[in-house]
Amino acid sequence: MATQPLRESVPPRRPRLDPSVFRLPVDRIREGYYSDVYFNRTVDVLRADRRHPRVLMQVFQKQQAVVGGTDEAIAILKLCSEDFSQLRVHALYDGDEIAPWETAMTVEGDYSLFARLETVYLGVLSRRTKVATNVRRVVEAANGKQIIFFPARHDHHLVQTGDGYAAHVSGAIGVSTDAQASWWGGKGVGTVPHALIATYGGDTVLAARKYAEYVDPSVNLVVLVDFENDSVRTSLEVARALGTRLWGVRLDTSETMVDQSVQQIMGDFDPRGVNAQLCRLVRRALDREGFERVKIVASGGFNVQKIERFEREQVPVDAYGVGSAFFQGSYDYTADVVMVEGRPVAKTGRRYRPNPRLQAVD
Repeated sequence: MATQPLRESVPPRRPRLDPSVFRLPVDRIREGYYSDVYFNRTVDVLRADRRHPRVLMQVFQKQQAVVGGTDEAIAILKLCSEDFSQLRVHALYDGDEIAPWETAMTVEGDYSLFARLETVYLGVLSRRTKVATNVRRVVEAANGKQIIFFPARHDHHLVQTGDGYAAHVSGAIGVSTDAQASWWGGKGVGTVPHALIATYGGDTVLAARKYAEYVDPSVNLVVLVDFENDSVRTSLEVARALGTRLWGVRLDTSETMVDQSVQQIMGDFDPRGVNAQLCRLVRRALDREGFERVKIVASGGFNVQKIERFEREQVPVDAYGVGSAFFQGSYDYTADVVMVEGRPVAKTGRRYRPNPRLQAVD
């Protein structure tokens, strides 16, 4: 990832997601239900004192990152502020790279109109930026190979829509749920799961045949081949049975186990889980029988470091499935009032940081 965003000129305006996409609980947000209570009390004080200060609120975070959540944060301001027409908002775009301390968004106007929203839009920006940054780093590590976004099972279902979009703008090729793909009108992708194989008595080939029989033929058919811990044998059996209907096999051996094919060549490498040797064994076996077009998807414990190692060693993998690694790290946003009535008032240690990269929000 670049160490510093480009600053030579203001980038061209790009479309943003319509606020209706986010299906926000507008009434609850407006009433401060999701806000830190001190913001609600701040609004009470300002109104009781008939004070309407015009402020410039500056939003930033402290890491080298990829921005996520700006369109969602803007939607919160548009739909949940007291009067958005009285506010001026400038922001970066989802997917933009951002430097530490660089201003990601500014909100200017009567503070009482949007004070109670700070908790909500900062939370959105923090969460989505974490996902967007982790996805971008994984995508870059994979050198153009497909990345499938598989973390839905590791978090609450209500975060799926925004997380999926953050992954999308950062370069993930596929997401695993329809909710994750909903904001850009996509669909979830997936593989023949272990559970379906189990319902057919552990017979991977039979489960794959049934999947091919009843699932839309336009869907790329990818089969998990580690159910019996013999990925080479199972990959060949599935390829022979499905022929051209098979798009790929997915290696997902547990990190506590050693695949049977690897047990025969134990040496000076860690034999557990999905390792380089296992991928090479499966690739060679498929190629020997004329299944060169069958793709290999590797999953199970993959993160930036493991993908970089695989790419450095030129391991024959066509796509990576990544899960909980997308939730690592912290990209916390802060909002400061840095100007009041056109005069600097930032707290000690903070200052107004104009950013020519910001675009005005209509």
